[in-house]
Amino acid sequence: MTVRTTKRSAGLLLFRHTDDGLEVLLGHMGGPFFAKNDAGAWTVPKGEYEPDEPAWEAARREFREELGLAPPDGQAVPLGEVAQANGKIVTVWAIEADLDPGAIDPGTFTMEWPPRSGRTQEFPELDRVAWFGLDRARALIITAQAAFLDRLAEHSDRP
Repeated sequence: MTVRTTKRSAGLLLFRHTDDGLEVLLGHMGGPFFAKNDAGAWTVPKGEYEPDEPAWEAARREFREELGLAPPDGQAVPLGEVAQANGKIVTVWAIEADLDPGAIDPGTFTMEWPPRSGRTQEFPELDRVAWFGLDRARALIITAQAAFLDRLAEHSDRP
């Protein structure tokens, strides 16, 4: 009998206030499956963790692994959890910070590519990151993760 465990990911959503309004930092998923896609191919920088690791620590570790930069200090705003279409539960915190997308040094993963070729290739976890206003971010982010944008907007509207 196989016991299935739900995969869990944790991440940090950076945000900043600009003259044009609230912006969030998203990463475009690396690898061949997302190379030609924009809509649904952007994500909060996040990654999987084991049940014995606290989600907050995993979010900070994954930020460093995905972007190659230390996670920013600052007040963390818990944005809760969402369940993605693949069943993965994602937990996110928002932190107000600025980051130069050109400064990232993304982590990599290896996979067989092309399929059934017997060859492996290395790809960046995130092949680029960018700042987006909330409307543009909603059009690009993984569908379930749009809830984090809504929760951040609610938080930012509070006095």
